[in-house]
This record gives sequence, C-alpha cells and structure tokens, in this order.
Amino acid sequence: MKTKRQTKILELIKKNDICTQEELSDFLIREGYKVTQATVSRDIRELKLTKIQTASGRQKYVAFSEKNEGMLEKYHRVFRDGFISMDLAQNILVIKTVSGMANAVCASIDAMDFSEIVGSIAGDDTIMCAVRTTEDAEVLIKKLRKLVD
Repeated sequence: MKTKRQTKILELIKKNDICTQEELSDFLIREGYKVTQATVSRDIRELKLTKIQTASGRQKYVAFSEKNEGMLEKYHRVFRDGFISMDLAQNILVIKTVSGMANAVCASIDAMDFSEIVGSIAGDDTIMCAVRTTEDAEVLIKKLRKLVD
C-alpha cells in the first residue's frame, strides 16, 4: 500500500501544482487513499520532496530528482557564482572556483547531468571532471561557457 501511495503522490505532484500537505491529502483521499497528516508528512520526507516557486509565485512540491526549470536555474546560479576559470588537459576539464566553493559548484555540475562527464571530484577551489573524449571535452567547455557569459 505504501509503495502504491508514494507512486500516486509522485504522479499527483507532476500533474498538479500541490502547495500544501493538506492539498496533497485531499488529492490522495479523492484517489481512494485513506491518509493522515502524519502519513503524508512521512511520505514527503521519504520521497525527498522539495518545494520550488511557480511562475505565479506560489510554492509547489516536486520530486528532488525531477528536472525542472526552477532547480536548473539554481544550479546555473551556483555555477556562475563560484566560477573563476576553466582549462582543458585533453579529456580532463579543470575548473577553478572561489575558495571554498568547489564542492557546491561540483554538485551543481553533477545535478545538471552533462552526458559528456564520466565523473568529477572537488577540492577547496578546484574541480576535475573526467570527460569521455577530447571531442566531448570541447563540447562541454562550450556549454559551460554559455552559463557564465
């Protein structure tokens, strides 16, 4: 029952702008699920739902892994705010960041899910990205330059 309910929650938040636990409970009840506020709260936590701002300014639930414009813009902003420079060494992309920002910038790069990147690692102010090929590295650097220009 829990798995079906949580699957339904993910379906409902994709189809509807659900802003509160109460709204989510109401949707679930209409779908035939008997839920309490505590159950809904637990499901939200277990599903790692988060809220993003809609175009109207309201907050709505989304699955954290869900690709959406609101989160994508946040990742772009983190990248821009921490970025200093980047350079290529064949298929290794080295990105310099503001001191202390490499982990956040690296996490934003990972979240943007560039297909060219095999893996990345961050220190205090430097990120190393292993890129599939030298050609992919050139493509990737162009994509990242667009984010900072």
